[in-house]
Amino acid sequence: MTYPDLPLPDDPSLARNITHFARALRRAGLPIGPGRVLDAVRAVRAAGFTKRADFFYTLQACFVNRPDQRAVFAQTFRLYWRDPQYLEHMMSLLIPQVQGLNEDRPPEPAEKRAAQGILDAPPPITPQDAEETEIDIDASHTMSTQTQIKTLDFEQMSADEMARARRILSTLRLPVKPLPSRRTRGGAGALPDWRQTLRAANRQGGEVTKFMTRAKRTQPPNLVVLCDISGSMSAYSRAVLHFIHTVSNQRGAGWGHIHAFTFGTHLTNITRHLRTRDVDAALAAAGAQAQDWEGGTRIGACLDRFNRDWSRRVLGQGAVVLLITDGLDRDDAGLLSGAMQRLSRTARQVIWLNPLMRWADFAPKARGIQAMLPYVDSFRAGHNIASLEGLAAAMADPTDAGDKARMMAMMREQSDVMGGKGA
Repeated sequence: MTYPDLPLPDDPSLARNITHFARALRRAGLPIGPGRVLDAVRAVRAAGFTKRADFFYTLQACFVNRPDQRAVFAQTFRLYWRDPQYLEHMMSLLIPQVQGLNEDRPPEPAEKRAAQGILDAPPPITPQDAEETEIDIDASHTMSTQTQIKTLDFEQMSADEMARARRILSTLRLPVKPLPSRRTRGGAGALPDWRQTLRAANRQGGEVTKFMTRAKRTQPPNLVVLCDISGSMSAYSRAVLHFIHTVSNQRGAGWGHIHAFTFGTHLTNITRHLRTRDVDAALAAAGAQAQDWEGGTRIGACLDRFNRDWSRRVLGQGAVVLLITDGLDRDDAGLLSGAMQRLSRTARQVIWLNPLMRWADFAPKARGIQAMLPYVDSFRAGHNIASLEGLAAAMADPTDAGDKARMMAMMREQSDVMGGKGA
């Protein structure tokens, strides 16, 4: 596509800064090409750039096309268009040797990605800046190692750290042991096979010369993933679905069928997309189908629909349910409790991964969490790679309940306190 000659704004440095700002967004992970930069300059010229709010929303309309990109854009805009205190904080995030990581406050979502996009390259040099002292900031050696990345929160990762995390996730495995079946097969085993024994005896004139046995068959269990894609869960959902895609395309892990569903305000079956070998194409197709990505949350209604429409189809053969959600639901707690109770009865094991467990002072105070917790077999953190690596151990040991016992004790204490106040 060709563009005609574009009259630039009165101040040529503004067009140059918009170009550099677009490059920073691109380094932070937004897919921005030259065409969008030209459109942004043209849009700013048409809308004017005297008011900061107008300037912000004009550029956002040109550079942002997905809800999950808004946080990165807002943080990068705030940093690039000169908030000195914010720039100082971003430098502390990328250079922990100087000021220490999270010295003043923990980074908000997308801050590190925005900081990396800005600080990875020097700003464009203007004639006024040519005589000033140039300060180079090299953050290339401050990136986390593989061990450190495994303990980083998915939501706080920079674009480079998230890329490294995806490479680690693509190597993880989730093996499972086959389950004993009620069906048997002929051959060496501990069960007597009277029918084959009598048939063999009939061929020998009624004399039993060999005692036939049968052995128990085994069957691979199914894995069913229910992933919350509401606004508070977006970063974690993408990482977990990347991991589930890896598991779906592994051979020899021991799973029968792997089914994946996303839910926010609606339940969406994305199983067929996980069969695509390319993980980026698979997640892009899944995101296009799930129209409620980064929307609200109706956990109870979505789980009720799953029980009604899908449980009989996918929860056979001793299925394991992997539930990824923060449990923050504003719907009727009774509906959510009933849906979880039915889910626990039809699944062999329900494992709940909750990103809120990353906080040391986490307590099950939300009504949704209190309604769901009694019906899960294991309650675990799900905010980083290390927590996903612990899934295999939880599935192999039915007695591994994670932090469920501690959370249930806290719920009983809260109930006793409320009861005492009521008395």
